[in-house]
Amino acid sequence: MASVNAATWIGSISVLLWGTLALLTKLSGGEIPAFQLMAMTFGIAFLLMSGRWLLSGHTGVRYLRQSPLAWCIGVVGLFGYHFAYFKAMTLAPAVEVSLLAYLWPLLIVLLSALLPGEKLRTQYIVGAVVALAGCWLLISQNTDGFAWENLSGYVVALLCALIWSSYSVLSRLVRSVPTDAVGWFCGVTAILALICHLLWEETVWPEDVMQWIGVVGLGLGPVGIAFFTWDYGVKNGNIQLLGTLAYSAPLISVILLIFAGYGEATLAVLSASLLIVIGSLIAGRAKSRAVAEPEMLTD
Repeated sequence: MASVNAATWIGSISVLLWGTLALLTKLSGGEIPAFQLMAMTFGIAFLLMSGRWLLSGHTGVRYLRQSPLAWCIGVVGLFGYHFAYFKAMTLAPAVEVSLLAYLWPLLIVLLSALLPGEKLRTQYIVGAVVALAGCWLLISQNTDGFAWENLSGYVVALLCALIWSSYSVLSRLVRSVPTDAVGWFCGVTAILALICHLLWEETVWPEDVMQWIGVVGLGLGPVGIAFFTWDYGVKNGNIQLLGTLAYSAPLISVILLIFAGYGEATLAVLSASLLIVIGSLIAGRAKSRAVAEPEMLTD
């Protein structure tokens, strides 16, 4: 029980780090093309894991030997999610895309019930829906509503949510694959992003030290450590609780932006905060029973 509990806490580190995404993106200047930034940050994530391998006395080549299924889940999850997200942003307004893309935590809760030994618990569904309401309230402040002419963008945004939730849930089926292998998935994702950048974008480099700090911070935190801790969490922890807790990321993001002077506390922010916290508490009540079940401790 203790190991599963610890894995859930480790997975929740990802949520905290993803909450820094908007602030670090602000620091990076916001002018770097999407695929270039993706190539740079995933490259940094690969170097981060490479450092771990070198400190352990090897080059990490041993982690290349994974099954085709593991490679497919890893690369499609990491690259496919971001590709779909960036594509959706070109087809529909950013706010609406974010609203639909952030269905992935709820989908994790629902899809995880299909895993061996898992059950769909009412507390997680209720908690995820309440937290989703808070997330949508937080994001939708500047939206003009959904429009039919943006339907293609909405579909791609939904695909984005499905890709990441599927990646998170399917990772449970390859839990024997060590988290170190995610370093190679990040490396391949960086190469694919670089190819997309060279095909479709003009290169824009950071202009000063602060912007470089933002880029490096993204690569080390929300892209680097976050994906490693998430992999460990969804493979070994309480995946339904992690799905619900993921709705805290946009809340953390807004709070950090407010403290940094990029936003202000409003009634909508406070209301959304309350809903997300309530949703997380509802899901958390089922935590002790969920981690105590024998099937959660086995492959």
